[in-house]
Amino acid sequence: MRGSTGEHTVASPARVPGNLVAPLTSFVGRHTEIEAAAGLLERHRLVTLTGPGGAGKTRLAAQVAADRSDRYPDGVWWVDLATVSDGTAVAETVAEAVGAPIVGGRVHALRNHLAGWRSLLCLDNAEHLLDGVASTVEAVLHGCAQVSVLVTSREPLGVPGEAVLGVPPLSDDDALSLFVDRARLVQPSFALDESNTAAIRSIAAHLDGIPLALELAAAWLRTLTPRQVEAGLDDRFALLVRGPRGAQRRQRTLAGSIDWSYALLDETDRVVFRRLAVFAGTFGLAAARTLCAGGTVSAAEVLPALGRLVDKSLVVADVRADESRYRLLETIRAFAAARLVEAEEDTALRERHLAWFLLFVEAAEADREPDVDGWRRALALEYDNLRAALDWGLAAEDPRAGRQLAAALAWLWHLDRRGREGIGFLHRAIDRVPDERSRLQARLMTGLALVADTAGPLDVEHDAAARAVELATGVGDEGLRALCLNLLAVGAFYTDFDEAWRLCEQAHTAAQVGGNTFVLGGARALQAMILHLRDRHAEAEAVIDDDVRQCLRHHRGVLSSVLTYQADGALAGADPVRALALATEALLVAEPLGDYLRVGMARSVLAQVKALTGDPAGAAAVIDPVLRLVDGADDELFIPGLDQAMAVLAMRRGDPAAAVDSLRRAARSTDRGAATWIAGRALPRLGAALAAAGRPDEAVAVLDRAVEVTRRLGMPGPLAEAYAAQAELAAGGADGPARAVELHHAALTIRVEHRLRAAQLDSLEALARVGAAIHPTPDDVRILSAAGSARTDLGLPRGADLRQAHDSAAAELRQALGAPAFGRAAAEGARLTLDQAVGYARRARGRRGRPATGWSSLTPTELEVVRLVAEGCTNPQIGARLLMSRGTVKTHLSHIFTKLDTTNRTQLAAAAIDRKDQDRPD
Repeated sequence: MRGSTGEHTVASPARVPGNLVAPLTSFVGRHTEIEAAAGLLERHRLVTLTGPGGAGKTRLAAQVAADRSDRYPDGVWWVDLATVSDGTAVAETVAEAVGAPIVGGRVHALRNHLAGWRSLLCLDNAEHLLDGVASTVEAVLHGCAQVSVLVTSREPLGVPGEAVLGVPPLSDDDALSLFVDRARLVQPSFALDESNTAAIRSIAAHLDGIPLALELAAAWLRTLTPRQVEAGLDDRFALLVRGPRGAQRRQRTLAGSIDWSYALLDETDRVVFRRLAVFAGTFGLAAARTLCAGGTVSAAEVLPALGRLVDKSLVVADVRADESRYRLLETIRAFAAARLVEAEEDTALRERHLAWFLLFVEAAEADREPDVDGWRRALALEYDNLRAALDWGLAAEDPRAGRQLAAALAWLWHLDRRGREGIGFLHRAIDRVPDERSRLQARLMTGLALVADTAGPLDVEHDAAARAVELATGVGDEGLRALCLNLLAVGAFYTDFDEAWRLCEQAHTAAQVGGNTFVLGGARALQAMILHLRDRHAEAEAVIDDDVRQCLRHHRGVLSSVLTYQADGALAGADPVRALALATEALLVAEPLGDYLRVGMARSVLAQVKALTGDPAGAAAVIDPVLRLVDGADDELFIPGLDQAMAVLAMRRGDPAAAVDSLRRAARSTDRGAATWIAGRALPRLGAALAAAGRPDEAVAVLDRAVEVTRRLGMPGPLAEAYAAQAELAAGGADGPARAVELHHAALTIRVEHRLRAAQLDSLEALARVGAAIHPTPDDVRILSAAGSARTDLGLPRGADLRQAHDSAAAELRQALGAPAFGRAAAEGARLTLDQAVGYARRARGRRGRPATGWSSLTPTELEVVRLVAEGCTNPQIGARLLMSRGTVKTHLSHIFTKLDTTNRTQLAAAAIDRKDQDRPD
């Protein structure tokens, strides 16, 4: 941080909540300005400190923020905008500083993240980004009622409600105090006396009380006397009277002080100083040694020169336990950059900068799998330099090095919150040589699909992945080909499970040849997800064996996704304790990644588990951060499972209209025109919500679509949900109760075959309710009681959506049967296990009055089997279409043959054709 001032010395502030760090030097003076700024912050939520470069705005803002930190329980957050070159990136930079998920640089992510905070945002060096800072600040002030903003800039933002405080030059006494304080840093025994007071006052006067200029001058007392410093400034400023027309004297003076400091450096220090301008943000010693050495400067001379530059306040050092980092203040870096151009070294240094950071990223790749967190931290520390190197390299006449760096950063963008920026860089890299057929082009296209997988799950670059497979095959890189195939499988995963499975098999085979451990685990993980979506949960669990877990250990994104699907499977299997543990683990694994997709998925599943286990408040708290993220987003952010979670919460509290609103977008979800499995899951629930909301006509159409989509995708659980919702609609018709019974039994059959034990509870209660409406019997009481007992044992209580229906059915049965009979039947039912209750309900299905023989005796499922037999489908094909096992198909056929007095498939097909002809109007 820059600048300082002086009547008295204030101890450096301790570290405060947020990210404000105590500077290495004490704060001097500025008592009046501190009180004025603090008073403005009491009355205004936006305060801007203005003044010329070097006036001490940054240090004054830091001191004011530290002094008032106890007023902001959610922290003081410092954001240095000096290295940000694009005004559209301001919101993203601020969001990154406060830990908000980044979504395409949109300000809504920041606003929603801070909505409930009581914090102070300090935005430093805003003058070159006024429009971007102004729009970001306005959004925060409007959307975050308890957040205040303190800005430093050379001019006001021009935002309504902005309070502006001009930071004046130091008073004569403060300037003298600051010079003495800084002089003692380089010469501890320094003291004011008769021999030097006049010279120091003259220096302060020459420098117009500008803190940075005073610090630069004081740094020379290690080698010069105050009178020599005074003489040098006199000579130098005589040359600056013809400075830029219209420039303030303070600005000319500051430029002169830097120029004078530069002129007093020895040649080695000058060369190192100007070459440091090539760095963006901070840099380490190794990079400085490599890039600053050459010509008359050896690598061994760089560190001593760097130390001397730190002593003279031309370089800022951040001493850390692991590695010291260095940086140039922006004003000084701009001066050094101009000297670099004058020396005709700019192009060569930028090329060396690009080459060094390309080697750095490629060398770091070896650490990605064994220590992914350390690898990400190392690259994130250098991200400003990586971005600068990319910009230079991709604009160069020969873009190969820039393209190599873009390809090498794909995994960082895949795991990091800067994914959309990465997509932009990758497109630029590909477009520089669009027709190239090389391994590098294959890597870039693979990277594009890889980053899109997390930056936008339904925007995976299918064409890029397909072309990458072709290119990787052509260059014979099986490891890369394996990754390309896996990414193609990810694209197919949303609409075609069979194709995705086939591609996973190919990817796994290629990975074994190419030694790609990520794909060895990733391909199997995707297959496990497919099995979970097909409600083959036991098979899915078997796929994730120890070898797959070992492969995924270093790939948090995929591991988190697998855990969410496992949690969903455990919940479907009526094991909420395991589901809660898995969903909690998924969130813990995902949160360090910071990307909205994985964190959103994990929170969505965890919220559903909590809602369905009787903790709606906990569910709402878990999902709230995701809702604040997507609320009002300019881009449509689709997080698989979020709409489902919101619908579950709405239905559990008895609000079907809200559930309809939540599910509509998911129900429309398509990929290249085909309905996705996300729609397959949403459609049955949307139909049920529409019916519950009193919109039966809409519900009928949606549920017909649900049956079609879930059958095509092969999703038994959602198909059963669609049947159950159709049954609820049918119950109100003339012959509705009988049809409702059959539809509920069709749903129950699917749920039994696929071990969907949680949903079996819904089927049992629905059958009891419909049975009570047809003809109340003790069987209905037993089934209803057994389901209630199982809910208690399993920890899956009813929500408001089911509680009222259950209570009405129980009251109707009690009145019809009498309290004693009702009580005896309920006690008998309570002793049944879930499996016993299901068997009991299935055995009792024939008593509802359906004829024993003839076409009218066939259930809806049996009629579907007959239709498919007439179309020539085999038993396996019928099972695939109706999502049932071959054994179940055989059982249905046996019942059909008996009811229709037929003996084989040929007779059955002929009977179906005859019936169709008889039903056709003349």
